[in-house]
Amino acid sequence: MRWIRTAGRGLLVLVVILAGYVASGARADEAGRGGRGPLTLATAGDLTGYLGPLLQGWNRTHPGERVTLVELPDSADETHAQMTTDLRGGDRGRFDVLNIDVDWTSEFAAAGWIRPLPRDRFPLDSFLPPVVDTATYDGRLYAVPYVTNAGLLLYRKDILDKEGVPPPHTWAELERDAKTLAPKYGLDGYAGQFLPYEGLTVNAAEAVYSAGGTILGGEGTRVTVDSAAAREGIGFLARGIREGWIPRRALTYKEEESKQAFQDGRLLFLRNWPYAYAVASEPGSKVAGKIGAVPLPGPHGPGTSVLGGSNLAVNTHARHPDSAARLIAYLTSAPVQRQVLTRGALPPVRAALYEDPVLTRQFPYLATLRTAVLTARPRPKSPHYDQVSLAVQAVVQDALTGRQTPGQAVRRLARELDAIARR
Repeated sequence: MRWIRTAGRGLLVLVVILAGYVASGARADEAGRGGRGPLTLATAGDLTGYLGPLLQGWNRTHPGERVTLVELPDSADETHAQMTTDLRGGDRGRFDVLNIDVDWTSEFAAAGWIRPLPRDRFPLDSFLPPVVDTATYDGRLYAVPYVTNAGLLLYRKDILDKEGVPPPHTWAELERDAKTLAPKYGLDGYAGQFLPYEGLTVNAAEAVYSAGGTILGGEGTRVTVDSAAAREGIGFLARGIREGWIPRRALTYKEEESKQAFQDGRLLFLRNWPYAYAVASEPGSKVAGKIGAVPLPGPHGPGTSVLGGSNLAVNTHARHPDSAARLIAYLTSAPVQRQVLTRGALPPVRAALYEDPVLTRQFPYLATLRTAVLTARPRPKSPHYDQVSLAVQAVVQDALTGRQTPGQAVRRLARELDAIARR
């Protein structure tokens, strides 16, 4: 009996010890999953090659939290498709941190794919005010602004100066110069991004906004596109294609194709993001030192750009959400945001950088860009944004190619968006 009692006590001790190991193992596993560790960062293709070297700085100082960069296609539509496929798969997926288009935040948050973030962990007050709204959904912060963007009108300053013509501030001035000056110098008049992809949604929204219209309201619950302003905006672009001052080849342009046309000296005017200005100003470009930038024109004066850029979000099933938040804080810190501009030619979200005298000398368009960002408007917010964008692309393409009149296209778009909003 004594042996039995001793053995019983030993067994009890053994059970307690094993229980302790199990509990400590569970805590370690929980700490591993919820604490710090290696990460993957998924992003659309890095057109300027800046992000890999920038992340090397993090990896050198955070060896236990190394980041693996996963570059997806540079097309926004293809990147969206790959990200959503991965996120729909459940469990952890491949990606911990997602560099997402600002207009995917609502969709990803509504689907439960990204986790809410604590506002007090990030210096949101130091960001340009409009960009913070792109990272929220239903009153909560679901991402952190990383880069911002606004469309600008790039123009051949050498040609306009030679002709004694100021850069256009209205659609009528843009149309006149594209019709008269461009042919005189053997150039195409004006181009944007008119291939049916996300860029066409942006260009169409800017035309509608500049004319005073809207597309959706109330977080995507109200359809507001059926208006005279929308018909005017879409009509402006369709007329350009029909009359030839927007070349038909522009119907095949995305950002890179349109930038290349301008950089090669084939365009008088180009609507594009600021990176196109920076790249076209580099040595070797046929237009280096010959370009200027102004806000997009509108019917009666400066128009309205779409607020572009990207936000950093954390996968709901991220392995190490604390490390993910630390990485986001690093990427949005003032020193790194400076490198985002100087290395990547991407507009930072930190407001103070737009008034930095060193940067404004290096990037003379910064003051113009700041004005454009502060007056820009986001694309329509909707938990079904991908469907909204596809509808806009299809309908506006039919208007640009003459298959429907602008009036017919706008009415059709209103019907299609209403069906999406009711889902």
